[in-house]
Amino acid sequence: MKHNGGRVRKLFPKLLLIILGFLFGAGIAEIALRLAGYSYPEFYELDQTRGYGLRSGSQGWYRKEGRSYVRINSDGLRDQEHSPIKPANTLRIALLGDSYAEALAVPIEQAYWSVMKSKLNECDSASGKAIEIINFGVSGYGTAQELLTLREKVWKYSPDVVMLAVTTNNDVVDNSRALKKVDEIPYFIYRDSQLTLDNSFQRSQTFVRRQSRLNRFGRWLRDHSRVVQAVIEGHHALKIMSASWRARWSQSKPATPPPASPDQKPNVSTNVEELGVDNLIYREPENEIWNDAWRVTEGLITEMRDEVRARDAKLLVVTLSNGPQVLPDPEQREALKKRFGATDLLYPDNRIRLLCERENISLIILAPELQQFAQQHNVFLHGFDKNIGNGHWNVTGNRVAGELMAKKICEGALLK
Repeated sequence: MKHNGGRVRKLFPKLLLIILGFLFGAGIAEIALRLAGYSYPEFYELDQTRGYGLRSGSQGWYRKEGRSYVRINSDGLRDQEHSPIKPANTLRIALLGDSYAEALAVPIEQAYWSVMKSKLNECDSASGKAIEIINFGVSGYGTAQELLTLREKVWKYSPDVVMLAVTTNNDVVDNSRALKKVDEIPYFIYRDSQLTLDNSFQRSQTFVRRQSRLNRFGRWLRDHSRVVQAVIEGHHALKIMSASWRARWSQSKPATPPPASPDQKPNVSTNVEELGVDNLIYREPENEIWNDAWRVTEGLITEMRDEVRARDAKLLVVTLSNGPQVLPDPEQREALKKRFGATDLLYPDNRIRLLCERENISLIILAPELQQFAQQHNVFLHGFDKNIGNGHWNVTGNRVAGELMAKKICEGALLK
């Protein structure tokens, strides 16, 4: 026992030196990162209704994709401050969407809704009214969380128009627990043919644990330590690089499957896991899970229309574009279409078009004209740097999309 006690006493000073050395090094790194202006704050916080939302007052650099300095306003919006009281002679548009609307990858003045606002203020059909757009977009949101945002945050601003920006690449998936495989957010489900809110996430272990003192301390530590932010962002960067490598590997594989025998139908389901769930959006639903995801999505859009009309406002649905739909090279698009086992990369847009025609909802579909622009000018509208062609709209994509939306709105009757 004495021998063991002596060993501990000898090890203790060494261990203390190691700890002090680590703390000294971390302190030097903290000072260096602050002097360099390094900042990666947490932009999100838990929300009892929507699972999570943007954190009011947070600000800092965003460099995961593109580069911009982000400020979240006092109401938890990636936007400037807006008064709940609508100014006189103003037409106010509330924008609901996901990461495309949030647009962290570009400076706020280059986001598509900023471009759209500028162009709409030049529009004759606005009848001299100033156009104001309020951005309620939050990364990762599906139509379910967007409907809850409409109910919780939008109506106090008294919008004249509610614009729902649909990211067909993942919004349908985001509306299905079975496809998204995330338990810490709300969903809507059908019960007795009625669309019903499932907010059981509030009782999930993960959501409850994230409200613990330990997790709150972890968030405080991240807010106040640039070293902790650097470690977390390094981990995120590795995940993004890994996802990018997987996407490139998937797209580099042969576009056509091996030929089937004369008496055998091609098995389009054999490569489902290999394709990834998001790429299945270009196919007709092949099982009950996908049929249910589409049914819920269409039900949510219709529910939103009813609520908007009940407030004497107008609903405009806009389907955005996905990277494969607007690649400048038509041969690449054709190869991906075969790779996905799809007959048309515009399948999700056309399905939403049929819904809007049936339910008398105003609609703008962007992908065909964005595809034409990309091909004519040989430019990529999605992606940044080495990941060009994949991901969100880049500066060019935001500009062209914003101008196209403004043009179509000006030509329609929405502003009258």
